[in-house]
Amino acid sequence: MYRLDAPADRIAAALGADPGRDVWQGGGVVPGGFAPVVIRAKDRTRRLVPRQWGVPPPPRGTHVVTYVRNLESPFWIGTLRHTEFRCLVPATGFHGTGGKGAWFGVQTYPVFAFAGIWRDSEVPSFAILTTAGDGLYPAEQVTTLPVILRPEDYGVWLAADWKVAQGLVGPSPLSLRQIDYS
Repeated sequence: MYRLDAPADRIAAALGADPGRDVWQGGGVVPGGFAPVVIRAKDRTRRLVPRQWGVPPPPRGTHVVTYVRNLESPFWIGTLRHTEFRCLVPATGFHGTGGKGAWFGVQTYPVFAFAGIWRDSEVPSFAILTTAGDGLYPAEQVTTLPVILRPEDYGVWLAADWKVAQGLVGPSPLSLRQIDYS
């Protein structure tokens, strides 16, 4: 689960995108729910578009897939290698995984982006890439982290060859802060 507590125009400004007609007003995002992502359009501009969180499952799967964990999986590798299927997933906070699962944000960026991929099947959808927890947080709060991109890496994620872009997949160099949503 993650949060995106910013309207579409503020998200677009933070990620260097055109908000288009996206009407996002902010709030929590849950699997199966719709949220904006930033794609690189054919004219090479960044556009904010709505997508459903959760890609249809592989042939033997039964549940939508919200996170990409295995970058070598045949299910994902074709999508990851083609830049047109990579996206930025804007967020203002995310729920840590593990026992207690605290909420976290990025210290210096109120709106930041996860590395994501999107697919157009029955419903336009997306999934977020993850990496192992970086050891900075107690294991009961964070065992897996979404791949958080630095703003200077947004263009690399969206447009670079996979051999370059996959170098961004790992613990974030950005400082995280715990958020209290109570």
